[in-house]
Amino acid sequence: MIRVLVADDQQMVRQGFTVLLNTQPDIEVVGQAVDGLDAVAQVAELAPDVVLMDIRMPELGGIEATARITTATPHIKVLVLTTFDLDEYVYEALRAGASGFLLKDASADQLAEAVRVVAAGDALLAPGITRRLIAEFSRLDARPRTPLRQRVGDLTERETEVLALIAQGLSNAEIAVRLVVAEQTVKTHVGRILVKLGLRDRTQAAVFAYESGLVRPSGY
Repeated sequence: MIRVLVADDQQMVRQGFTVLLNTQPDIEVVGQAVDGLDAVAQVAELAPDVVLMDIRMPELGGIEATARITTATPHIKVLVLTTFDLDEYVYEALRAGASGFLLKDASADQLAEAVRVVAAGDALLAPGITRRLIAEFSRLDARPRTPLRQRVGDLTERETEVLALIAQGLSNAEIAVRLVVAEQTVKTHVGRILVKLGLRDRTQAAVFAYESGLVRPSGY
């Protein structure tokens, strides 16, 4: 059973997501938080597997709440909720440690699947909206950071290639087809990339690829 905490300052949104998720046989909403401070406190008390985190909330916003949660409890995944597919704050939330983001108008099936994806330790990094968002807002700080670029040097040539494809939003299966290798081989490369770079998941890897200058917003 996947335990979920819903954090949103709008009661109707909280209740709506709760009803939708509780209809799933493998998902249980264990708490509802009214703001960021409440979310941080309830995470400490309830230890959910996944937090659905709204960005704009009183007292403490979703970005800072995400940073506090992922710093204190890295194993707990945060899935950011947003109204717009190019919300300027979503990129900041990914940098704060979120495992991905989801539009608030997502269907019940999309919501449930998103929760399952991040709970399984993967990142919700769709090849469309998420890649466009990361690319767009990495332009705000497009200068490659030398220390990050140096860390790319720790990767093998193939690992560097895989990292670039992750940043494009490709799944393991898609990367395997592109590189003409087995999907398990790709999974091994991804695992080594995360360990070598000290990253939590594929979303952080994608952000790292842009921030280091390995991948440019205009395309790879």
